[in-house]
Amino acid sequence: MFGSSAGQAPGSAPQALPAPSGGGGSEAGAGAGGAGAEAGAAAGLRAPADAGPPPAAGPRVPEGFVHLCQRLVLHRDPARFALMYRLLWRLVHEPALRHDPLDADRLQARHLARAVARDLHKMHAFVRFRPVADAQGQTVHVAWFEPEHHIAEAAAPFFVRRFTQMHWALLTPGASVRWDGQRLHLGPGAQRADAPPPDAGEALWLTYYRHIFNPARLNTAAMRKEMPRRYWSNLPEAALIGELVQDAHERSARMVQAAPTTPRRRIAPPGPPRAQE
Repeated sequence: MFGSSAGQAPGSAPQALPAPSGGGGSEAGAGAGGAGAEAGAAAGLRAPADAGPPPAAGPRVPEGFVHLCQRLVLHRDPARFALMYRLLWRLVHEPALRHDPLDADRLQARHLARAVARDLHKMHAFVRFRPVADAQGQTVHVAWFEPEHHIAEAAAPFFVRRFTQMHWALLTPGASVRWDGQRLHLGPGAQRADAPPPDAGEALWLTYYRHIFNPARLNTAAMRKEMPRRYWSNLPEAALIGELVQDAHERSARMVQAAPTTPRRRIAPPGPPRAQE
């Protein structure tokens, strides 16, 4: 189920949509219409007073379809626009579609949306900031990341909430996002060379990562699933993984053979419950 419907006043007739054609025709048509409307608004055109009643509201679609398209549009697949238009046309002309979760177009749309959601989750988890000084001498934390999809702007609010007091910048090949402590600024894509080099703080982070690594709990299959190799080039700690995995078996054996340690402080067992007066 897509959810509740939105986008049309009750009782109004839906506007006719041209049937989707093969290739990207529907995308081009929608783009041309949008550009024409924007140009007309910019020219200050006004409808004459005797133009008659206003046109009917647009087609009625489920509210969930709007949220789905907000994710779909971030996918890198160039066919995503044709898929969204095809689903829009079918939702208007085939009301039963919203009750068919096994429809091929709906399945494809959910598959693409899940890929975008997964990419957003990985970006939230694997971004590593490095401090640099800007032209005014203020510290800015800069991170380089290579997402699979066009998610830089969509991922930025997460970092605003988490690092509100910091000034930071996210650099990706497709776009860059900067937070100045007050608002976000969207800019063009960047290159890896634009990101700062490792610093002393990164060496401290690697020392911490090495010490918290538990060889007895090593599960390489789970690690590669949660931290795929394609992200390793952006993670400083990834340089330690090979060494830590190689030594894990020997370290685990030493942990098993080591004598138990005596706690420095013993916690007294609880006494008998006190009698109520």
